[in-house]
Amino acid sequence: MINALRQLVKDKTVLLLGFGREGRSTYNALLKAEGCKEIAIADANEVEAPDKNVRVFCGENYQAVMDDFDIVFKSPGIVLEKDIREYKCLVTCQTNVFMEHYKSQIIGITGTKGKSTTTTLLYHVLSNSGVSSVMVGNIGIPCFDKAEEISPHDRIVFELSCHQLEYATASPHIGVVINLFEEHLDHYGTIEKYFAAKKNIYRFQSENDLLFCGVQCADMLEDVKGTKITVSSDDRKADIVASHGKVSYKGNTLDIPTDEIHLLGEHNFFNIGMVYGISKELGVSDKDFISALRSYSPPPHRLEYCGTYGGVKFYDDSISTICETCINAIKSVADIETILIGGMDRGIDYKELEEYISRQAGLNIILMADSGKRIYREMTLSGLANPRIRYVTTLEEAVALAKKITSKGRSCVLSPAAASYGIFKNFEERGDRFKELVRG
Repeated sequence: MINALRQLVKDKTVLLLGFGREGRSTYNALLKAEGCKEIAIADANEVEAPDKNVRVFCGENYQAVMDDFDIVFKSPGIVLEKDIREYKCLVTCQTNVFMEHYKSQIIGITGTKGKSTTTTLLYHVLSNSGVSSVMVGNIGIPCFDKAEEISPHDRIVFELSCHQLEYATASPHIGVVINLFEEHLDHYGTIEKYFAAKKNIYRFQSENDLLFCGVQCADMLEDVKGTKITVSSDDRKADIVASHGKVSYKGNTLDIPTDEIHLLGEHNFFNIGMVYGISKELGVSDKDFISALRSYSPPPHRLEYCGTYGGVKFYDDSISTICETCINAIKSVADIETILIGGMDRGIDYKELEEYISRQAGLNIILMADSGKRIYREMTLSGLANPRIRYVTTLEEAVALAKKITSKGRSCVLSPAAASYGIFKNFEERGDRFKELVRG
């Protein structure tokens, strides 16, 4: 792939738009590729030039210089100030270059929720079943960092965010859309634009490609050229059905050893079903699949058991940023007595969550921060509030209250149904702070 990158940038002036983890990764790859006429950096934040010959443009107007360059590598999450078609320069990114080169080897995984669990589980299953595999992407591993390690026989498990897919011009051989819910409206403005970015995971597929998708979003995915394979935890008409400890695909039913695995909740049976279908397409045996499933540990902050303190069991589900994941968390922890909800208010519709938690008799609901304040206000105005619903300002106050009101032998879960930004750097920092508070 380095040769392909060299051909793309040879004798060109290149601007790195954003110099975080992916920007630095792109810079290192460009140095290996050689051939650039110039490499420069533009970032809204102050950054230090990695070399005295690298020009740096920082501050509020950092995007103003884009058309002074031939090629711009945009980092995920940066919002372009103009429509991409208005720029004279070529705007691209790691994902585009990588997918164009490795398309036939890639299993690309996207969705509003469940990406990291599905990605890490699939990689674990393949790696432990004799299928040579590499894991990259939104999981925290820039794809350029692994480019030189990839052989023609490797399967590439690629977690893809909406930001990585937004301007994609290539799609992977096997695409996965886990689900689609309202999210990232602060970036896209409308749910239609957000969904459009996600759909690029299959938009450039051919009839020889595969698209695995949850039944929840199957009807939203129009003009699919490849074979569409649906997955569900309750719809028996789906191609793959995973529910109540069993998964079925192509006439084969597999018993899941539920007491021997580390994935909680019915929604994780769905993730298991998705991975099972992909694994079968790649030749993994049932025996190897079960063996890998037993040894898999999910990433942190996803209904992660933190320990028992003061007789109360605590779970960290800080990854939760939408209503659906919070509802799943409540359903998944059998002895839950207290739920902590709230964070940055991005304007998403909380009606579904408000109605659900109002019906949970015996559940303590601690609302916090801006979105918690709005939920509390909306539930009060609609007559859904009850004495078990309380509002506090911070996570610190929420944990302190939870320790007072949660009975010994019962569970308390942090599942915010909201982003962490503006309060914490990211959901990982929020989850780590939660753990510190419950242990302290």
